[in-house]
Amino acid sequence: MADEENETTEQTTDEPTAAEETPVSEDAAEPTEAAAEEPAAEEAAAEPEAEAAPAAEAPPEAEPPAQSGPKRKRKRLPRAQRPQKTRPTRERATARKPISREEKPEHERGQRQERRGVVVSDAMDKTIVVKVDAVRSHPRYKKVIRRSIKFHAHDEQNSAHVGDVVRIVETRPLSKTKHWRLAEIVEVAK
Repeated sequence: MADEENETTEQTTDEPTAAEETPVSEDAAEPTEAAAEEPAAEEAAAEPEAEAAPAAEAPPEAEPPAQSGPKRKRKRLPRAQRPQKTRPTRERATARKPISREEKPEHERGQRQERRGVVVSDAMDKTIVVKVDAVRSHPRYKKVIRRSIKFHAHDEQNSAHVGDVVRIVETRPLSKTKHWRLAEIVEVAK
């Protein structure tokens, strides 16, 4: 029984191989050969025409046909040979307007900054050092941050002393470090 099954499997495997070995008809083989010959003949005829046309039409500086490598960089032209950019021309005025100067309007000076702080030094002549405390909350973390800045202020009469609470006003530069002047003494030290 096992022999009979082997024979049937051999027969089924032999049949497709027999079908594969059958030769293809000669009629079917001829068009493929003829088709292969025709493009070769067309290419041969087109080559002399293609070679003759570029030689006659192309200038001597023409680039060779594109290759499958990186693109060749074009050299820069000298400045004199570069194309010029045209700018629009402005029309000239036929008559000029007379120059008229108007008087400057009289206005008050801009708002001056004012600070309030405590005098920490009066050792210099006509100058006091004022400590101004700035209390702000942090924009993100909302923690209260205390910072202090010292300003040199002009005190003409030497009237302010250490510990006084004073109001200082911004003014023109009086020296390298003095840009403030004493406006008033708010509170005298005890």
